[in-house]
Amino acid sequence: MTSVEIEYCVPCGLLDPAIETQTRLLNEFGQELDSVTLIPGHGGVFIVTADGETIWDKGVHGADLDLELIVDAINDRLPSEA
Repeated sequence: MTSVEIEYCVPCGLLDPAIETQTRLLNEFGQELDSVTLIPGHGGVFIVTADGETIWDKGVHGADLDLELIVDAINDRLPSEA
């Protein structure tokens, strides 16, 4: 199973996008995920990791959050049903 972490900048006001991302992943994948954890941070950070591998990084991908890219990347990590 897959564990997702969303580290977000508290002073930047990125809690709402972090919650939106968490909610979308839980709605999309539910019990297929081990966890979707929010991690408070600072310095403009918004990083989504799955099992320790970076899926989305605001510093690399830009400020416009792409939930479809994140959902697709998480979906690719989940075992396919046989």
